[in-house]
Amino acid sequence: MFTGLVSGTGTVLSVRKSGPDAILTVRPGFAWDGPLALGESVSVSGVCLTVTAVLDQGSFETFASAETLSLTTLKTARNVNLERALRLCDRLGGHLVSGHVDGQAETVSAARDGRSVRLAFRAAPELLRLVVPKGSVCLDGVSLTVNSSAGGTFDVNVIPQTLEATTLGDLKPGDSANLECDLIARYVERLFPTGAKDPPLSEAKLLEFLRK
Repeated sequence: MFTGLVSGTGTVLSVRKSGPDAILTVRPGFAWDGPLALGESVSVSGVCLTVTAVLDQGSFETFASAETLSLTTLKTARNVNLERALRLCDRLGGHLVSGHVDGQAETVSAARDGRSVRLAFRAAPELLRLVVPKGSVCLDGVSLTVNSSAGGTFDVNVIPQTLEATTLGDLKPGDSANLECDLIARYVERLFPTGAKDPPLSEAKLLEFLRK
């Protein structure tokens, strides 16, 4: 698990194809708080990956499956946000992030909003159902609060500190970001699926479910 509060940024130096999968070499642009260990989990722009080789100066190799490559932006070398896994004694400053990306969100616009930048994104309808105003969302590994969600898009405000510490300030219209919806929203959707033809969940149905 992660918090969505990144440790710093780094670079995917190479993506070496291995059949449908790939081996990534990642170099951080900062010093880790202690050496990486073989087998530990690291969030690479929101994607939970396992360290398969520890290299010099904090660099590491990791394996990305075909499933991971199909859902994320890790197909090419790029700058990335990095975070080590959450320890039970750590502060939870962001929100619970699994690193299991749901898909990609396309950047629609980036506009100044005071000292912050308001970023708007477009996502698939099945993902937008899990994005709610004032709820949490993870974009490229960064925990953010949703301002609004309507008309096939949602937007977030990115404060100066986050712009400086992450890659979000580099996003331009048309760029994609890895999107992980709120963990709790996933389970609610699974327990109480609603489609366009289904009636909304009533209080009586909810109470009936809780009594079981």
